[in-house]
Amino acid sequence: MEENKVKIIEKTELAPGIVKFLVSAPLIAEKAQPGHFIILRHKEEGERIPLTIADFDREEGTITLVCQGIGKSTVEINRMKKGDSFLDLLGPLGTPYPIKKLGTVACVAGGLGVAPLYPKAKALHKAGNKVISLIGAQRKEMLIMTEEMTAVSDKVNYSTDDGSFGHKGFVTDLLRELLSKEKVDEVVAVGPVPMMAATVKVAKEFNVPIVVSLNALMIDGTGMCGGCRVTVDGETKFCCVDGPAFDGVLVDFDEILNRQKYYRNMEKEAFHRCRLEDAGK
Repeated sequence: MEENKVKIIEKTELAPGIVKFLVSAPLIAEKAQPGHFIILRHKEEGERIPLTIADFDREEGTITLVCQGIGKSTVEINRMKKGDSFLDLLGPLGTPYPIKKLGTVACVAGGLGVAPLYPKAKALHKAGNKVISLIGAQRKEMLIMTEEMTAVSDKVNYSTDDGSFGHKGFVTDLLRELLSKEKVDEVVAVGPVPMMAATVKVAKEFNVPIVVSLNALMIDGTGMCGGCRVTVDGETKFCCVDGPAFDGVLVDFDEILNRQKYYRNMEKEAFHRCRLEDAGK
């Protein structure tokens, strides 16, 4: 695992509040696999932020990270510029997603979930699978990495909540339509917890295996804090150590959704302080 200052080689704004960073991390790039993540600190007092490795280039010694500015630390990270350096980076962490030749795989992403889904879709396509990607977002301008997903998919369908691009509705509508017409051997879903819970329900209707990636729950990244614990098939698991990929049918999503509510007020307060600090500068 690598932990040192990491230089930002390129910075690209993918959508409002969503930034892609290309960073120099040769040791991490050498060991990275689809499903791995890193822990990032942008400054001494900064939070430890887990980010899934959205891509890696072993020859160039680089990894790609995608960050959405929601809380205090992620907003500060997204303000960093090309040539700046993160204080430290730790990884690769987690259990990689197993790549097999399954046949036809539906890769389903909601919002920022496209970033962690991309390396899985890329590897599945390279392994000889037929990859059908279903991507949903609130509106057209929030769709990210469309060119990258098109390059590793046999077919891509889009949905937006407001109908500004593709199907008007949810990405689960696209999945239900696909499963009713075509044999799919596995579904891989990454996105907000409510979206993944809904995707699991659709997959269960058609008795299709589904793997979900619970990246959004991770905090510490080492299994010590317990913040990302989930119940899988009646047993307690930790997303950062045992996952983040799990059999979606076995995950207790009701428990996850209830626990996520605990942190909303604290996030709002921290973000409010961040804005007050900016106003005082």
